[in-house]
Amino acid sequence: MTRRIYNFSAGPAILPESVLEEARDNLLSFQDTGIGICEHSHRGAAFTGVRDDTEAMCRELASIPDNYHVLFLQGGASTQFFQIPMNFLSTESTADYVVTGSWSKKAVTEARRFGSVHQAASGEETGFTQIPSDIRNSDNPVYVHFTSNNTIYGTQFRSEPPASDGNFLVCDASSDIFSRPLDVSKYGIIYGGAQKNLGPSGVTLVIIRDDLVERGSSELPTILQYRTHAASRSLYNTPPTFGIYLMGRVFRWLLDHGGLAAAAERNQQKAQRLYDYLDTSSLFNAMAARDSRSQMNVTFVTGDSDLDARFVKMAADHELSGLKGHRSAGGMRASLYNAFPIEGVDALIEVMKTFEAHT
Repeated sequence: MTRRIYNFSAGPAILPESVLEEARDNLLSFQDTGIGICEHSHRGAAFTGVRDDTEAMCRELASIPDNYHVLFLQGGASTQFFQIPMNFLSTESTADYVVTGSWSKKAVTEARRFGSVHQAASGEETGFTQIPSDIRNSDNPVYVHFTSNNTIYGTQFRSEPPASDGNFLVCDASSDIFSRPLDVSKYGIIYGGAQKNLGPSGVTLVIIRDDLVERGSSELPTILQYRTHAASRSLYNTPPTFGIYLMGRVFRWLLDHGGLAAAAERNQQKAQRLYDYLDTSSLFNAMAARDSRSQMNVTFVTGDSDLDARFVKMAADHELSGLKGHRSAGGMRASLYNAFPIEGVDALIEVMKTFEAHT
């Protein structure tokens, strides 16, 4: 058997083993075609079937209404940081941004290239350890943007920030997309890189309402217009074919395991087990405020950077990988995405107990 260890990485992250095994078999010959999945033309029948199946499963999984397009793009969430304001903002208009960490700050920087930005709220005063509750939108924003889960600091929105009929809600859901049920109809655009919950790096899922596809600027380079990708069904240029294939297999895995409601239950159970230990530990402390704790990324510290480093090394020696916190936050971070097994959480807690007992 292939050796596998517990991968707590924030991304690229763990994928279901059954998906990886199926992909391995299809690398040499996809569905007995004699051509590997990475080698099929993106315009051939084999791959267009994959694309269509992947979209259909995505729609089923998230109950995506018919008046939304599902796009498989490239460039990660970072491209969406500028593509959204590029399409919808002008020098005479304003967008509202809720700032809850490094990624939303980067999104603000890109948006300011195209129009005015109103900071509706910020968690910076708390060191981004808490989701701000006092969100104040401007009078007439084009859209309201927020990041649903903050990978670096381990915080997560419990519900969407307020928006009104005159604007639309935009969500960077890169690190918790499809980890729980969501009401797509509340949003104008939902986007996220695949490399945490949906598949490998290289694919960006964008769910966008039909009217916004048509409303976006028509003066941009062709490939930066959403209408281009909607009209071509994400096949305007060569897409990340292997990534889309793998994403479809992850969707199938989620559907076979009870859908998003069941995923939410599993994720809650995993995170709660680790938070329960942290709340009783005399050495380790959770970084995020209780009312803002992420179920995807559990961040914690000992309060001593040297001890943190020693623990990360000990964990690695016990085949627990990827626990070092982001350089801007320090400490440790356990990423518990959809495919992460609860047994890995138990293994982490046992190592934490041993470290604590000998410190």
